[in-house]
Amino acid sequence: MTQSTEIINEIIKSRRSTKPRFFNGNKIDNSVVWQILENANWAPTHGLTQPWRFKVFTDSGLEKLANFQANLYKQLTTEEKFKPEKFERMKTNVLQSSHVIIICMQRQKSEKILRDEEIEAVACSVQNMALTAQAYGICSFWGSGGVTYTQELKEFLGLSEKDLCLGYLYLGYSDNPATQSRRSPIQEKVEWFD
Repeated sequence: MTQSTEIINEIIKSRRSTKPRFFNGNKIDNSVVWQILENANWAPTHGLTQPWRFKVFTDSGLEKLANFQANLYKQLTTEEKFKPEKFERMKTNVLQSSHVIIICMQRQKSEKILRDEEIEAVACSVQNMALTAQAYGICSFWGSGGVTYTQELKEFLGLSEKDLCLGYLYLGYSDNPATQSRRSPIQEKVEWFD
C-alpha cells in the first residue's frame, strides 16, 4: 500500500458532517474554497455533461441568504406550524458558516442523459467537496431541508425551470467538530458473484 492510498483511506473514513451550529465563525481562505470547487469539478459525469453548478455565499452574501431563507420560511409556513426556533436557526446556520455553497444541477438541454444520472453526478461532486474539506481540516455539512426545494429559491438563485437545487454545503471551522460515526459492516450490504 502506498502512502497516498493510506491518506485517501484515512480521509474517507474520518470525514464527518458537522452541523453549522457548531461552527465557530472563523473564515476559510477563498483560495481553499476554490480548491474545494476545483475538486468538485472532477467528479464522474455521464456523457461529460458536468451538470453541477454552485452558488457560493460568503461575507455579506451570507446575510442576504440568511434573511431570504428565514423570511421565505415565515411566508410559506402556516401560523400553527411556524416554529420561532427554526426561523432563528435558518438565519444562524448560515451566519455561523464561513461559506455556503448552494448545490445545483443544470439540466442538459437535450435531456439525453437521464435526470437521475445528472443528480448522481452532482452528488459525486459534493462528496469530492466534503472529502477535500476534510483534508484541509474544514468542517462541512450537506443540508437539504428548509426551503431547498421551493420555486422561490430557484428564482432567487436564477435557476431554469428544469434545473434543481439539491441543498446547501455549509463550510466552516469548529472547536468541537464531529468525530464519531458508525457503519454496519460492508459485508452485510454486498452480494458477491464469482
